[in-house]
Amino acid sequence: MTRGRGELLQAGDPVPGGSVFLQALGDEARKLHPEVLKYVAGGGTIGSTVVVEGEFTVAGSRYGRLNLLARPFVGPDLFVTRYERNVPFRVENTIAVEDAAGLGLKSERIFMFRPGPQRFADVLLPSPRPGRLRNRVGASRRIELELRCSVTESGFLRLSSERAWLLLGPLRIRLPAFASVRAEVIDGFDDDAQRNTVRAEVRNPVLGTVLEYRGAFSREVL
Repeated sequence: MTRGRGELLQAGDPVPGGSVFLQALGDEARKLHPEVLKYVAGGGTIGSTVVVEGEFTVAGSRYGRLNLLARPFVGPDLFVTRYERNVPFRVENTIAVEDAAGLGLKSERIFMFRPGPQRFADVLLPSPRPGRLRNRVGASRRIELELRCSVTESGFLRLSSERAWLLLGPLRIRLPAFASVRAEVIDGFDDDAQRNTVRAEVRNPVLGTVLEYRGAFSREVL
């Protein structure tokens, strides 16, 4: 990944074109709630990290340890095996260079379940399609979702998955609907509590909801 005249992008450089969210939204970004805009803008420089800490009112998967059956195919840090209420969590969002894929936003979500923490990792990458992002999920990044970015009437950011692929080395295999998932994430803001909010649901057409979480958080930039 380069910038003008072949200079390599380095930590501390400004992010060309803004965060992946702002690039995907384009002019629509002006409709975002001011506090949501601050969050999705990220740290603004390569290598910067936004740390999020809060509590989910509910989080996890009702399928529990059955999710482990998918791990040989999708890798670790994708499915969680608990479903609890009042779950503390921490998220680290880091702007990083993703080799040939260009600049991406790497995220690690840590669910502080009572028996012990579990992780969900992913990276968001620009898409050649306007208004979309590529979302590679799990530590192995074998699953890629195409996310449509939009702004709700309340000024919140909505991410909705439309298509999914299985990545196996050089192979990129489109997944049929029954073997795929539909995800929706809404990042908002509670004006009364003065806190950012998040609500996410991942559904399979056969199994129903396989992952969900919703809660509120505060943030800081490192």
